[in-house]
Amino acid sequence: MRIRLIAAGTRLPDWVDAGVADYARRFGRGLAFELIEIPLAREAERMRKALRAGDYVVALEVKGRAMTTPELAEWLAARMASGRDLALLVGGPEGLDARLSASADLRWSLSPLTWPHALVRILVAEQLYRAHSLLQGHPYHRA
Repeated sequence: MRIRLIAAGTRLPDWVDAGVADYARRFGRGLAFELIEIPLAREAERMRKALRAGDYVVALEVKGRAMTTPELAEWLAARMASGRDLALLVGGPEGLDARLSASADLRWSLSPLTWPHALVRILVAEQLYRAHSLLQGHPYHRA
């Protein structure tokens, strides 16, 4: 299964790429995690073009569905069993395009707080890795 984080914005600090890359490496075989950066100009159009037929599309939204770590792990297990790749969408400073959000299979909220886009990339990678490690019985998640 492939997980693609499609995020608006292209000029973020090196520590963001390093953080995302670190979690991407940890997934190992069976799951591939990739960050796709979309320039802010015409971001909605470019995000639509980055989506692939059959993707399970997740819009990151403050008002989306909140999940605990076990709930996220259960959700990830169901997605893995479905055989569909994941495409997670992170909008720019003005948020995600309303039509993209409305057409998503799921709207997911990391928190009711507003997070900087740089941190959202790392948080998504970390939370998906945490959910995956929980499914694998790995001791990373200790709650």
